[in-house]
Amino acid sequence: MSVDATTGDGSISETGKHSAIAGKGAVWTGRVLSTLAVLFMLFDAAGKFVMAGPVVEAFQRLGFPTSLAPGVGVLIVICTLAYVIPRTAVFGAVLLSAFLGGAVAIQMRAGSPLFETVFPVIFGVIVWAGVYLRDCRLREVFPIRR
Repeated sequence: MSVDATTGDGSISETGKHSAIAGKGAVWTGRVLSTLAVLFMLFDAAGKFVMAGPVVEAFQRLGFPTSLAPGVGVLIVICTLAYVIPRTAVFGAVLLSAFLGGAVAIQMRAGSPLFETVFPVIFGVIVWAGVYLRDCRLREVFPIRR
C-alpha cells in the first residue's frame, strides 16, 4: 500500500481525489529533488575520498589541509544517509543545512566569487524542498497558504 501524501496513512483525505492527485505530484517532485541532492552529495563525497584535482585545489585555495578531505567525505556521507532514511529525513536535512551553512561561511571568509558563495544556499533550498514535498507531516507544520 502506498502512503498518500495528504494524510500520511494511506487513506484518501476528506478533500477528495483532487488533493490526493496533487499530493502524489508533490511527493514525486520531492523525490526527484531529493534524489538530485543525494546524488550530488555522494558525488561530492567521492571526490573527497579519491582526492580529485578540483578538491585538492579547492582545499588549498580555502586554506584547509588536504588531509581533512576524507573526513569531510565521511561527514557528507553520514549526513546524506540520514537524509535518505525516511524516519530521519528531516534530521538529515538539518545536518545538511548545517554543513552547507559552514560551506557558505568558508566561501565568504575566502572571498570567493558570488556563485560559489550562494550555491550552498541554493542547494540547501533544494534539499529542504525535496523533504518538504515528500513529507506531509512537515507540510502540516509549515503550511504554504494560498
